[in-house]
Amino acid sequence: MAATGSRLTRLDCRACCTSVEADRVAGTCPTCGHALLATYDLDGLDGRAWVADWPGRPSSLWRYRELLPVRRTDDIVTLGEGRSPVLPLARPDEGGPTLWLKDDGGLPTGSFKSRGMSVAVSRAVELGIRELFVPSAGNAGVALAAYGARAGRTVRVYLPERTPAPMKEGCRAYGAEVVELPGTLREVGGAARERERRSGAFDMSTLREPYRVEGKKTMGLEIYEEFGGDRLPDAIVYPTGGGTGLVGMHKAFLELRTLGLLERMPRLYAVQPNGCAPVVRALRDGAASVVPWEAPETIAPGLLIPAPFDSERILEAVRGSGGGGVTVTDRQIVAAVRTLASRHGVSASPEGAATYAAVPELVRSGAVRDGESVLLYNTGSGLPFSLASLERSVGVAGESEAPRN
Repeated sequence: MAATGSRLTRLDCRACCTSVEADRVAGTCPTCGHALLATYDLDGLDGRAWVADWPGRPSSLWRYRELLPVRRTDDIVTLGEGRSPVLPLARPDEGGPTLWLKDDGGLPTGSFKSRGMSVAVSRAVELGIRELFVPSAGNAGVALAAYGARAGRTVRVYLPERTPAPMKEGCRAYGAEVVELPGTLREVGGAARERERRSGAFDMSTLREPYRVEGKKTMGLEIYEEFGGDRLPDAIVYPTGGGTGLVGMHKAFLELRTLGLLERMPRLYAVQPNGCAPVVRALRDGAASVVPWEAPETIAPGLLIPAPFDSERILEAVRGSGGGGVTVTDRQIVAAVRTLASRHGVSASPEGAATYAAVPELVRSGAVRDGESVLLYNTGSGLPFSLASLERSVGVAGESEAPRN
């Protein structure tokens, strides 16, 4: 059986410094309950030789296999995920930042969740786990259902009742059992874990297992590769619900820096709707962790997360990069969905479009400056959403709004 060359050594908890053996089944930290993150032997890896080898490798996220946690190639569960395009958006004629968009909407299950679930399900296969479940706002459930089907695993997906119908149907089409429950993802997650407490199934929730974040880490590795390493964008604007993407990208940049491949790290900016912005509020208040958002409401299901798990890691990633947070309205999100489609040919989910909607405020506040390079991250396709329905939900029709610099 061929080896991947993974340099995985252990799992570490940043909250209490507990270390866990890498090759045992682990969820959260057994000491304090916070997230466990994978640690790799970077001292023994020649970074420049590693990067030089990438072009001859398969065009998927598994090209970065030494810094991914799966040890045996036969255990990799893949649908060809990763390597999503970076698209230039129209540059203003006078001043303003140069805008780029990385589009994960074309990944195998229609969103960036393909990354995390490919790696996490592969690791579950390697560790002999047969039964998986996840509470999800939609996209993570679809991804787990697809990768679980490919791996021959039993999958249960718990969804809020208000989840868009195409996502519910997608989970069922891949053979997963779908359980619909009332409330936000927070309430659904609690109910799911209570129901599964005695089932023996493994919880694949965001940051409640160690390996989805490793799949999300490939977002940062791809950005490094696509921008030629030393020409990374000045800022990355990211829609923030569970926040794993921010944690993953920050982890990628830290590992690249340790390998001597990166001197300057992009600033990370979290974007949330003003009806559910616990991370942005914590960033603005200088808080160590988030306080659950009261009465959360937004049209973007993936951002309707009033209290992301282990928020300390999210805040650490943003602050460690020198970035910040910004909120947008649902009306601005819907206008951005329309503009990205009609002006740029990009099908963006409401979550992904929130990054485009955030640009004017980032410029106005001075967070992003004239002449800087700014990468917007579209985390999912807009196809599961009806633009007309989104517009009706916020009381607009046919409005477009481009970033104004």
